Amino acid sequence: MANSVVNTALCMCSFGVAPCPLPVSSQQTVQTCNMPQATIMDNKPPTFGMCSSLANPAVASATAAALGVLTPMPCTPVIPAPWVPGAPTVLVCNKPLLNNTSKLMCAYGGVIQITMTPAMTVQTP
Repeated sequence: MANSVVNTALCMCSFGVAPCPLPVSSQQTVQTCNMPQATIMDNKPPTFGMCSSLANPAVASATAAALGVLTPMPCTPVIPAPWVPGAPTVLVCNKPLLNNTSKLMCAYGGVIQITMTPAMTVQTP
């Protein structure tokens, strides 16, 4: 069962070294657990520390300068599209709700996913 994603949920990139909190900026009216509910349009994570993708020009340049030794550089995510698939049947301010099974693609090849959301469903036996 998927959980909804709210402001400050932690996300991680497959080429990053540190998780970052997801800011919700697509809407500020609908709340879950007293925090703004995220939509698939909340696709602007700040940074994941250092990036190790050779598709990132800064990493490729630094790696070439180090004679082929992978040299991570500061992460600056380039996100060309919204999260997919989201929850297309649940709309928040006319945008699909973001759930914790959605993925976000960085132009440098990284796959960003939600690792922890404050709006977790707890099931008891």
